Amino acid sequence: MKEKSDFFSKVFAVVRLIPEGKVTSYGAIAQFLGAAKSARMVGYAMNASHQLEDVPAHRVLNRNGVLTGKHHFSTTDAMQRLLEEENVSVINDQIQNFSKHFWHPADHLDQDDFLND
Repeated sequence: MKEKSDFFSKVFAVVRLIPEGKVTSYGAIAQFLGAAKSARMVGYAMNASHQLEDVPAHRVLNRNGVLTGKHHFSTTDAMQRLLEEENVSVINDQIQNFSKHFWHPADHLDQDDFLND
């Protein structure tokens, strides 16, 4: 894998393309970027993304649709509020109808655009 910042840049590029009202998982992004065992690194990228205004980190969840990254937002309810503003229902820190809202990068993006620089 290339240096961490290059990986983070690729993660940010994918996350910027998640449509409003859709969510994905750390693992789906890692898999799409050819680093299937790097879901945790995607999480680290999301933690670092809060310095960037154009990365919708609130749309990235764990594989079960749980808002595990909520404590990295400005307030503990910010992630949920942002999702609810996009008509994504959240109850007890979990997305309702997760499969309905789930967006997998591999189904919508060309992997070559991200892996071949």
